[in-house]
Amino acid sequence: MIHPIKSFFYFCFASVLTASACACSSDDNDEPTSGNTDVVITVTPETITTSNEAQATEITISANADWSISSDATWCKCFPSGGLKNTDTSITLSIESNSGSEERTATLTVTSGKTEKKMTVTQSPSPTVKVNANALNFGAQGGSTTFTVTSNTPWELTPATTGWFTVSPESGIAGETEVTVTCKANDSDENRTATIIVAGEGDSENVKITQYTDVITTPDGYTLVWNDEFNTPDGSSPDLSKWYYEEWAPGYVNNELQRYVAGALGNDRTAEIIGGVLNITARKSGSEVISARLNTKEMWTYGYFEARLKLPKGKGTWPAYWMMPADGNNWPHCGEIDIMEEVGTNPNYTSSSIHCTAYNHTIGTQKTAERLTPGAEDEFHTYALEWTPDFIRTFADGVQLFYFANDKKGDENTWPFDKPFHPILNLAWGGSWGGMNGVDESALPTTYMIDYVRVFQKL
Repeated sequence: MIHPIKSFFYFCFASVLTASACACSSDDNDEPTSGNTDVVITVTPETITTSNEAQATEITISANADWSISSDATWCKCFPSGGLKNTDTSITLSIESNSGSEERTATLTVTSGKTEKKMTVTQSPSPTVKVNANALNFGAQGGSTTFTVTSNTPWELTPATTGWFTVSPESGIAGETEVTVTCKANDSDENRTATIIVAGEGDSENVKITQYTDVITTPDGYTLVWNDEFNTPDGSSPDLSKWYYEEWAPGYVNNELQRYVAGALGNDRTAEIIGGVLNITARKSGSEVISARLNTKEMWTYGYFEARLKLPKGKGTWPAYWMMPADGNNWPHCGEIDIMEEVGTNPNYTSSSIHCTAYNHTIGTQKTAERLTPGAEDEFHTYALEWTPDFIRTFADGVQLFYFANDKKGDENTWPFDKPFHPILNLAWGGSWGGMNGVDESALPTTYMIDYVRVFQKL
């Protein structure tokens, strides 16, 4: 009979011998498990550079343990997403087209346990040519201005010259290049236009060059980017590629009495061009007073905005040259810039104002300035706004009228003037300000005259 203690020691000794025998009999060439650190992963090739086009390409992966692969970019996908040890596996990379102007890179990661192997896929950008101005405008006196070409490919200009303007340089390489356009004086009685094509390898942009018969004075540091000189035949309507009408019922805003209509026809015409001048007329039509309100289709953030105006006469008139953003229904939070306003009950006193949440007339905090502009209702005068990230200021005949500084607090309640606004021309009748002392319908019809509207920006 075996003693129990001896039996226990015998059992332990046998177990140790058995474990040792098993260890000695294992195959030293077995592959490591996926958690071991001596996993070897091979990727061929380790880097791929492709064109901007959509495509499928292949890589080969082998490892001495099971593995998986992932991509950090949605535009580069892998299939299949893994493989078995000791097997060369072909992976297809599905690469989407790159429509952007920048090169992009995806990182592929092959993982087996704690071991990772990375490779990169670099895709070229689309050939891209961009200009910072698609239209350049010159006055009759001619002159020079510049635009910038930004390209990731070599480019050329066609035509580089005509009988009335020249362009330099005529070509460029990838990067940013400043191009100068020099225009001769226009001694004819017709506007003239030409289109420059900036063409690269697979992309192009157009720059329209227009020279007017009017002399246009450009503020220092600015370039004329948009204008309407209203030089069309008598009786024509405003250019609806540049403007659009708003149609409002009486009382829609400010308790105004007029109905805004889309130009109207015949004897009820409220907006027409006569002698190179836009005439906005408030007139009786049946029992109503009708008028016009015109907004530019384009919008701008910052710039120098100028118009030459002759104001209507009559108690009840309220002409304005002003600006609003696209979200104008969110007034006053959206912001408003009044370049020129006048009411016929206080003739020839022109004013400029801004309105926002913190400063507006409904709570008596509006920021405004008013000054007598002698002859404003009898002759043309020039009214302008300079709007920058730092300030808003207005001018009457080149003399500063109003100044409002950005408080730099980043608060939309005090400075919502960092988004696109569009200029507006309208002639109201009556209302909370225009009709504050009543109206005199014997003054009708009465006409607000606009010689030109010009927009300049720093390119």
